[in-house]
Amino acid sequence: MRGRIIVLKHNTPGLLRRIASLRRSRVLQYRDAKGVILLDILPQGQCINAARYCSTLDRLKEAIRRKRPGLLRRGVVL
Repeated sequence: MRGRIIVLKHNTPGLLRRIASLRRSRVLQYRDAKGVILLDILPQGQCINAARYCSTLDRLKEAIRRKRPGLLRRGVVL
């Protein structure tokens, strides 16, 4: 994955610079058929534990509520 470039359709200002500056980081991408819902950047040396996973799921739920409001009304999402 060395030298790989991440391209997003709807770039938030400075996001690609921030991703590039966090070398050897993990970028967790949550998406559906319409595109990216949430990007979670995990800095180098940090691991996913139960607390981090739960907070990410909470942020994912809020992102779905903002970006795809009809999706939560359908029932089970995950």
